[in-house]
Amino acid sequence: MHTHPTSTDAAWTFAEETEAGSAVARFLAARATTPRVLALGEPIHGQEIFPRLRNHVFRHLVEHHGYRSIAIESDAEAGLLVDAFVTEGAGTLDEALERGISHGWGTSPANRELLAWLREVNRDRPAGDRVRFYGFDGSVEISEAASPRHALTALHDFLAARLDPATLAHDLETIDRLLGSDERWSDPQAALDPAHSVGSAPEVARLRLIADDLTTLLAAQSPRLAAASSPDEWWRARLHGRTATWLLRYHMAMADPSLDRMERLVRLRDAWMAENLAAVREREDRRGPTLVFANNVHLKRDESRMTLHWPGPLDGRELRWWSAGALLAGRLGAEYAFLASAFGAALHLGLDVPPPDTVEGLLAAHPAPGLVIDTARLPAPAAELRPRPAGDPLHGYFPLDPAELAGADGVLFVDGLPRGR
Repeated sequence: MHTHPTSTDAAWTFAEETEAGSAVARFLAARATTPRVLALGEPIHGQEIFPRLRNHVFRHLVEHHGYRSIAIESDAEAGLLVDAFVTEGAGTLDEALERGISHGWGTSPANRELLAWLREVNRDRPAGDRVRFYGFDGSVEISEAASPRHALTALHDFLAARLDPATLAHDLETIDRLLGSDERWSDPQAALDPAHSVGSAPEVARLRLIADDLTTLLAAQSPRLAAASSPDEWWRARLHGRTATWLLRYHMAMADPSLDRMERLVRLRDAWMAENLAAVREREDRRGPTLVFANNVHLKRDESRMTLHWPGPLDGRELRWWSAGALLAGRLGAEYAFLASAFGAALHLGLDVPPPDTVEGLLAAHPAPGLVIDTARLPAPAAELRPRPAGDPLHGYFPLDPAELAGADGVLFVDGLPRGR
């Protein structure tokens, strides 16, 4: 795939963009096992070329290869609102983008394009064949995490409507009193300073036990509850249970004052992501494969690594954890496939043409035709390569580490990134 950085921030076109879907399909056809989950990574957030490529890939897979769902790195509970819009026409496109896409990515033109296309393609499809949207991330942001109010209340309401109230052992009034105001849960300083986290409060420990009791009841009464619910209601109830349980774990971890705190948080987040993806696959098992889209570090098969660039004692600390992809691949084996994305030059990010002894430099010089390169066919062993300099850490770019090539089945490579979005 050959593109080149432009000299201005003007609108740009990408002539080979539409070829991405067929190139990915050829890559999949060459595999011995057809994946149930195809994970497509991006090496950096905020560069529109990668979600635009995702859209072209997904459209091709839906139209020609039976894909009926997409899951992106966005809040799973909020994603219910998006799915209701694209499958049923509930609400408006603007509402779905604003309230259903987290991390500020509702403003992405590519995400708007994705949701508009999904709504249109579903308009005349029978309900069982509609293309579903999922978020698979937790209800967390870089600096904070959400209140568990919505998840706990929705779970309690589901149980109370189908079981003897005496079975619940916890009432909504107690839950509401322990929760307090939602603002106390989402202090934007909580990620940097554990003293700002609500997670050490005794009422949070009580809420965690309540969430455990309610999710245990959900599991113990599953035959009765599933029979008294539609499949969609039953699936959403389990999502509410996961969200409440993992959110409370995450808040308690945010209050940890030790230097291992951030590593604990990234481990929790990816384990939570993996559970959400496993639930998506359970629901979609008979309908078709799923395309998953997130940062490369959340999807690769091997251990993820990240160096913190934050003020204070954590600056420069390396974090290591198993990604959601690695955890899901442990369940699915060869039915999980991961395509990393990488790029060459990006002058607006302070990245020139990659040196030839880096992974990106090797990819740029690769003679194979097409847009996707099978990592098993790269000519140079990892020992002969070095990591590419990442440029300004504030851009959040994760170069492909030569030692981590085994964590990807292939790479979708873009020569250079255009300026701007």
